[in-house]
Amino acid sequence: MARFNERTVTGSPATTASAAPATVPHPGRTLALTSAATAVALMTYTAPMVTLPETAAALHTPLSAQAWLLNGTPLGLAALLLVAGSLADDHGRRRIFTAGTLALGLTTVLGAFASTTWQFTLARIAQGAASAGLLASSLGLIVHAFPTPHGRLRATGVWGAFVSGGIAVGPLVTGAMPDWRVAYGVLGAAALLLAALGSRGLTESKAPRPGRPDVLGALTFGLALVALIAALTLGRDGWLRAPVGLLLLASVVLVALFALVERRTATPMIDLGLLRRPAFLASSAGGLFTGLAVIGLFSFLPALLQQTLGMSAMNTAWLFLLWSGLSFAVALQARRLAGRVPPRLQLALGFALHAAGALTMLGALSAHSWTRLLPGLLLGGIGSGLLNAALPLVAVESVPAARAAMGSGAQQTFRYVGSCAGVALTIAVSTSTGGGLAHGADVAMVVSAGLAVVAAVLLGVLRERRV
Repeated sequence: MARFNERTVTGSPATTASAAPATVPHPGRTLALTSAATAVALMTYTAPMVTLPETAAALHTPLSAQAWLLNGTPLGLAALLLVAGSLADDHGRRRIFTAGTLALGLTTVLGAFASTTWQFTLARIAQGAASAGLLASSLGLIVHAFPTPHGRLRATGVWGAFVSGGIAVGPLVTGAMPDWRVAYGVLGAAALLLAALGSRGLTESKAPRPGRPDVLGALTFGLALVALIAALTLGRDGWLRAPVGLLLLASVVLVALFALVERRTATPMIDLGLLRRPAFLASSAGGLFTGLAVIGLFSFLPALLQQTLGMSAMNTAWLFLLWSGLSFAVALQARRLAGRVPPRLQLALGFALHAAGALTMLGALSAHSWTRLLPGLLLGGIGSGLLNAALPLVAVESVPAARAAMGSGAQQTFRYVGSCAGVALTIAVSTSTGGGLAHGADVAMVVSAGLAVVAAVLLGVLRERRV
């Protein structure tokens, strides 16, 4: 298995563009199409957040299974992001981007016709798998179109802002529709339109290495994730039960098998040697804890607001726009921190602000006061914006430019693994704690804040080695 040395990772722009084809990409068009498609993918991802009670009622989903309605898409994302990144680098980033965007449109439309919990969950998993191709290839296309450090900084900042923008607009679009099924139809149509535009407006690029899909690695990693999320979901009814323990054990065994497969295959989804690099560890840890602490809490908090405060889906979406809209604005402006604040410390600051925001919101639901949430949403939005701006830059800088899609896929894999676990953990904590949903929400906020503090400390002590 090939190893990457420090000189390769920090090579000059001239050397990092070695895989460029004869056709020169159009930077503005590339950034616009990849950012727009990313926003649609995140809108689809967040669609159930404000309509969870309505969707669960329509599908007759019990409370114990509602985690699957939220976790379908992140499960598909986490399972396939690594293999999608490798496929994009080896077989063409535009090809994987277009295929992923097209599949996202089709699977989102199919989700609108689901009549049972399992049909909807399978559609959401398929949406996640499609989004994996789109998201992993996007940053690879951007790195190819923006070969200079300054251009890459600006472009990844804009792309990260559109991650926040999709999260901000998704609940509003869904809440504004007369029915959650209509919202899925609209989002599916948008993805299909972008697939058509991408096939014509983007320039193909790929890495110089020959490769083939790491099927066994993808299979073992995907099964490990399914076992882990199933264990976390079933844990709500008792963590010491045999099925939970067996699923957790299966997850550990499958992860070990995945590591063995990656060490022996000629074209691994991820070079495990990169885990010795502090920059790659920072990227991976940042993605993992963003999912665990930030996405895990804010994915289920809208449903908690509707169930405890009686807020409508639309009012909940407007309230959360303070958090997600501010995240978009901060991510868009965070590039001004370049040269002043290292991305690693920017991540640490983002987690610290999220922790402060989560603790500030304590007691708001028990007091039946949505206004008490405002300071916490404000702090959390700033923190989320810093995270979304820094994560894509750290992801592409922690690997060779020719493997940018793999680096993006790895970081986002950790992000959505954390998201799956975070959502399941948040639902389990908030619904199984004595004292009702409002008290359970407070416990979930404390857990989220604690995880964010751990992330801030971890990223604060990680330092890149000098060469």
